[in-house]
Amino acid sequence: MHDIRVIRADPAGFDAAMARRFLPPMSAGLLALDADTVAYSGRLGQARELSHRAVASAQRAEEKETAAAYEADAALREALFGNETAARQRAAAALSLSNGRDVQYGAALALGFAGDAVRMQTLAEDLVEDFPEDTMVQFNYLPTIHAQLALMHNDSSKAIEALQAAAPYELGSPGTGNFTFALYPIFVRGQAYLAVHQSSEAAAEFQKILDHRGIVVNEPIGALAHLGLGRAYALQGDTAKAKAAYQDFLTLWKDADPDIPILQQAKAEYVKLR
Repeated sequence: MHDIRVIRADPAGFDAAMARRFLPPMSAGLLALDADTVAYSGRLGQARELSHRAVASAQRAEEKETAAAYEADAALREALFGNETAARQRAAAALSLSNGRDVQYGAALALGFAGDAVRMQTLAEDLVEDFPEDTMVQFNYLPTIHAQLALMHNDSSKAIEALQAAAPYELGSPGTGNFTFALYPIFVRGQAYLAVHQSSEAAAEFQKILDHRGIVVNEPIGALAHLGLGRAYALQGDTAKAKAAYQDFLTLWKDADPDIPILQQAKAEYVKLR
C-alpha cells in the first residue's frame, strides 16, 4: 500500500517507480525512464544527461533501435519545451540510427513541434508507404501528424477534422517498447481549439489528459496539459481558474531549469493574469 501523501508530493516520481516494476533490468531503460521523469518536472539539463547515457548504453549493447527511440524521445521533449534547434538535431540523430515505425513517428512529432513542416511531411509519406496496413499508423500516428501540419499552416479546422479518425484510439498507448505516445492526438486537438479560440473545447481536451494520469504517466504533455488548461481558461476570461491552472504548472516546475522557453512563456502569461 502506497502512502497517499507520497503520491501527492511527487506524482511523477511515483508513476516512474510504478513503471519500473514492468521494465526489464536494463540500465538503458532505467536511464531513459529517469530522463522522462526529471523532464516532467522541468529539469531539462538533467534529463539531457540521462538521455545521452541511455543512448550510449543502448549503443554499447548494439541495440540501435532502442538507442534511436531514446534519441527520438529526447527530440520530442526538446520540441515541446521550445528548444527547436536541439529538437531537430536529436530527431536527425534518431533517424540516422533507425527508420522504425515508432522512431519515425517520434521524430516526425518532434520536427513538427519544432516548426519543420517539410521534414515532417516527408516522414508522414514514409509512414504511409512503409506501414499501409498498420492500424496505429493509419488511425493514430498519421492523423496526429496531419493535424500538426495543418496547425503549422494556420488551418485549425483541418487539424480538428484530421483528428476525428484518431478519436476511437486516442486513449490507448499506441507505441511499443520504448515509446507509448499516449494521448498526443488529444494534446494536438487541444492546441487546435486554442488556435481558433474555442476555449471550452480546448479546456476539455487538456482536462482529459489530466484525468488520465495512469495512461500519460510521465510524458511531457502530462505536465504541459496544466499550461494548456490555463491558456484555455484565460481565453474564457475565467481568471480564477486560469491562475489556478498556471499555478499547478509552475508548482510542478518549481525546480525547473529557468531558461526553458515554454517556462518563460508560462511565467510571462501568468503575470498578465494578475
